[in-house]
Formats: sequence, C-alpha cells, structure tokens
Amino acid sequence: MTQDCRERQANLGQRVDNTKDSKPTIWLRIVQFPLVRLVLLGVPLLCMMAVNGGFMEKFTTTPLMAIAVTIAMAGLGFAFYAGFVRFIERRPVNEFALLQFPRELGIGLLVGAGLYTGAVLVLMVLGVYRIEGLNPISSMIPAIALALSSGVFEELLFRGALFRVVEEWLGSWISLVVSSFVFGFVHMLNPAATLTGALFISVEAGLLLAAAYMVTRRLWMSMGFHMAWNYTQSAVFSGVVSGAVSEPGLIKPVIKGPDFLTGGSFGLEASVVAFVLCTGVGVVLLIMAVRRGHIVPPFWKRTN
Repeated sequence: MTQDCRERQANLGQRVDNTKDSKPTIWLRIVQFPLVRLVLLGVPLLCMMAVNGGFMEKFTTTPLMAIAVTIAMAGLGFAFYAGFVRFIERRPVNEFALLQFPRELGIGLLVGAGLYTGAVLVLMVLGVYRIEGLNPISSMIPAIALALSSGVFEELLFRGALFRVVEEWLGSWISLVVSSFVFGFVHMLNPAATLTGALFISVEAGLLLAAAYMVTRRLWMSMGFHMAWNYTQSAVFSGVVSGAVSEPGLIKPVIKGPDFLTGGSFGLEASVVAFVLCTGVGVVLLIMAVRRGHIVPPFWKRTN
C-alpha cells in the first residue's frame, strides 16, 4: 500500500475515530451527518460568494477596490471552511496543506492558462479567432477579482464541500456525477447561459476540477485551474466567461464561426475544442487518481 493510500484512509477515518474517542454529543452527531454538514458548510459559502459578487458589481469602476474586497472575502471563506473542518468534522484541514501549496497551485495556474490558450490557438488555425489589435494593459486588471472569486469560492463550495462530503458518504463515482451535474447546471443562472454550455461545463470542468482534487486530496490545483482559465479567458482573450461576464481584455478579437466551435453566447466552454481538451486532461487526472488508490467506495462497500 502506498503512502498516499495510507494517508487517504487515515484521513477518511480520522473524523469518525476522533468523535468516538471524545464521545460526541447528540447535536454533534446530528451536524456531522453528511447532508447536514453539506448544508451547514455549503450555504454560508454560497452566501459569501453572493455577497462578494455584490461587492464586485458595486466596485466595477474601481477594480483595485474589487480585488481588495475579494481577497478579504476569500480569506473569510478559507477561515470559515477551516473552522468548520476543525470544530465540526474534528480533523486536520488537509485540503489546505501549505507544504504542497506553491507546486500544486502553480501547476494548476499553468495548465489552466495553457488549456484556454491551446483552445484559442486551435480556433486561430481554423480561422475562427482573429486578433485585430490590443487594448491597454490596464484592461487586464478588472478580471483579477472575478478569477479570484470563482477560483476560491466555487472550489470551496463545489469541490471542498459538495464533492468531498458526498464522496465520504456515497463514494467517488457517485460524487463525481453529482458534483459535476450541479456545477454545470448552476451556470444556467447566468444571463447568456445555454443548455449546451451547462452540459459541456458539467463534463469538461466538472471532471477536470474534481479529478484535480482526487489526485492531490487538496484544493490548490483545482483552484489554480479555475482561476487561470477564467482569467486567461477574460483578461487576455476577451472571451465570455460561462455565459456571464463579457468584458474587453488585452486582445481585440474577431470571432466568427459556428457555435459548436465558438461556444456561442456561453463562451468557449461550450465549444467542442475546449470540451475535448479539458475532458482529455480530466480523464488523465482521473486515471492518476485511480492508480494512486484515491477512489473512495460508498459506505455500504467499506470494510470498516
């Protein structure tokens, strides 16, 4: 058995073992039930994300203020998540292990930016995406707040809370399906969302981001993927972010082609090019997770 396997099994059993040793009260047993934990952890994170979204909208004309507020709110999100894990789940916050932070976040940022850039290069070769000029460098600043907000809050919510808690209960495969579906179809709330976009993002992003967590058992890589993809999409290539944000970035593009290549109003996430690239990387990460023994069985198949 590998060290990763031993650590994973220890982490999965640690909360239960700790609560047994300390003879938890009735209320603690109640709040530690998966569905209850999901609500108690997920709802406050969702509210923080919504509040931060309101601040970003308020400070649209002052992007540096929007960035500062987003950093402060992200810090609050991290603190709340860590506190919940320590005092309710009664275990170490392994998802935020600092020793692996630089490497895993760095890999996520590089791969996330590389995936979007690769998709655009394919469209350029096909004549769908053409650069007609550049905007000032300052046009890249506003997208920082959005990238930070989505990368932190959506990963805390969808991978740290939804995927992880469902996985502990129903296993990795069911959790992968559930979290991917929810993550994709939440984007239907965006103003220019499409059903195709929601379906595509469920598979390509839901798989990629969950697999990044499964491989590492930490949130840094998935946060890096998420932040870099959104930032590169908006700040560099002036693309539509998931049917919501469409602001000018560094490049002035002319995008002409069928929706199955451009993604239409939803943005490049609804393009078959992005679908193939992101899903391919997600499958590779998923295979790595399987080989490392990081697949969690559902509760009815566990031996202890």
